[in-house]
Amino acid sequence: MRIVILAAALLCAAAVAFAQSSEEVAKPDPAVEARLRVLGEELRCLVCQNQTLADSSAPLAQDLRNEIRQMIAQGRSDDEIREYLVQRYGDFVLYRPPWKPTTLLLWLGPFLLLVLGAFVFVRIVRARRRQPQPSAEERGRVEALLAKDD
Repeated sequence: MRIVILAAALLCAAAVAFAQSSEEVAKPDPAVEARLRVLGEELRCLVCQNQTLADSSAPLAQDLRNEIRQMIAQGRSDDEIREYLVQRYGDFVLYRPPWKPTTLLLWLGPFLLLVLGAFVFVRIVRARRRQPQPSAEERGRVEALLAKDD
């Protein structure tokens, strides 16, 4: 019986020690978390694509945040971390891609679509204005036909 009590006491002590050690690990360094937040706002979630890495709850985003934490702990600068991620995932990982020939369409695409939309809109409006308007006689016939149906 004493052995069972001793074993139970040891298990309780081990559980308390494990809980304390996991709490120490769980406490993040505020400086690391601040740098991670700034970097996370500049990086795109590769799964969500329309969210920053900081805002995403996708498992891949969590993995990338952990990887960035490790790189910060290794003493890498923010530029080195960004460069590593760009080499690994391409410019797409940056929420604001750099201005260069390969990203020109990303920067100019929305403006080109806006100009194209305005051009199509103007063409449609002009084409409708050129269509002949019905004469008073034709309007009278249409109104008479509509009145018959009521």
